[in-house]
Formats: sequence, structure tokens, C-alpha cells
Amino acid sequence: MRAGWSGAVLLLWALLALVVPWLPLQPEQISLPAILQPPGAHHWLGADDLGRPVLDRLLMGARTSFWVACWVVGLSVLAGTLIGTAAAYFGGLWDRALVLIIDIFMAFPGILLAIALAGLLGPGITNLVFALTLVGWVGYARLARAQVLSVKHREHIVAAEALGTRAPRILAWHLLPLISAPLVVEATFGVAAVVIAESGLSFLGLGVQPPDASWGSMIRDGVRYLLVAPHLVLAPGCALFLVVLSVNLLGDRLRDRLDVRSIARSAP
Repeated sequence: MRAGWSGAVLLLWALLALVVPWLPLQPEQISLPAILQPPGAHHWLGADDLGRPVLDRLLMGARTSFWVACWVVGLSVLAGTLIGTAAAYFGGLWDRALVLIIDIFMAFPGILLAIALAGLLGPGITNLVFALTLVGWVGYARLARAQVLSVKHREHIVAAEALGTRAPRILAWHLLPLISAPLVVEATFGVAAVVIAESGLSFLGLGVQPPDASWGSMIRDGVRYLLVAPHLVLAPGCALFLVVLSVNLLGDRLRDRLDVRSIARSAP
């Protein structure tokens, strides 16, 4: 049941992100008579400090968070897996250099490093994706390296090397399938982390810029009117909470399903 409703929330999130450009929304339309209007028949989730419909901006924010999460997690998984797998398989200087780079990145809190990079690069969604990717690939490289080190001496891989199979083919056909399960689980939790990071950076003014909508910027703008118009914070806050909770529950479910030890215990 838990996995069912979390999957439904994520499916709705993805569908909204895909169809929002074709919906008759007006997230940037200013209406002075509707300033700070509470939820009602005309505006289902109320209006913000400029009279813009909160529901329309919430849906646009869902699209922003979805595509930022997809790009950041996709690029981070791709770069981290390739770098970590190659370094662990070939070893030597490349592996030692990767360990040093990982240690340097892990010495800083990830969100603080992302804030510093976003501040240096300047605000904007492209720079936001680049900053979060530059921070996020390290975790996947570390995980891929650890997994490859534990499986690269298995019999079928040693046999493939003895038969003269080229290294790219061994990496693609023999190593990556073995290490894909933990990477998929890590990527699932990474989606939740990216959604929170994107909202946090937008809240600080380092992410999505006006007039584009983001859940983080909506919360930032609504904090000033929290006592008189709490719906400005509650709407994006609840959406952020539901998405992150659903992603984490789905990640827990995937981890349990892909854990060979739990599968062995449940087998008759």
C-alpha cells in the first residue's frame, strides 16, 4: 500500500512535468485585485503577493524540479559510474587520483559546496544543474568503485580477460550488470536529494530566477506573508514534502527488492 501511493504521487509528478506546457496555465499573469487572495473557487490554491495563481505556479514548479532532478541525477550517474568503474578496474595512478578527488569533495558538506559553486557561476537553471552535477557525481563514483573492486576478480571476468576480451566490453557486459542494482537504489535517493537541493538554492536566490516558478522560490516569497497568507508556503511545502517522501519510500522498496540477502531469506 505504501509503495502504491508513493508510486502514484511520482507518476502524477512526472505526468504534470510533461503536460504542463500544453495546459492553459497563466503562472505569470498579475492581477492586483487578487493579491494574497485565499483559496477559493476562482483560485483553488489562492493567489500570491502579485495576484498570480498559486496552483499554476505550483504546477510550473513541479516541472522545474522534475527536469532538474532528471538532468542532475542522469549526468551524475553517467559521469560517476564511468569514472569510478574505469578507475577501479584499471587501478594504479588513476585509482589513487580518484580516491584523492573523492576525499577532497567529501571533506566539504555537499550543499555548502553546491551553494559556493552556484554563487560563483551565477544564478540560473543551467548553472544550477552544473553545480549540483559537479557535487553529485562523487557519490556514484565512490559506490561504483567499491562495487567493481568487490567483483572484478570473479571467475567469469577473469575468464573473459584470459580470452582476450577488450576492456570496454568487459566493463559494459560483465561489470556494469553486476553493480547496477546499488547504483539504481542510490540514484533513486539522489532524486530526493536533488529536489531538496534545487529548492534550497532557489530559496536562497541562486537557482531558478523570476518570473520562472520553483517550489523553493515560492516558499521564499511566501515567508514574508506567512501570518496573513499561509497558503503561499503551505502549497509548495506540501508538494515538496510529498515528492521527497514518495521518492524515499520508493527507494526503500527498491533496496529491499534488490537486496539478495532479503531475497534469500524470503525464499522457501
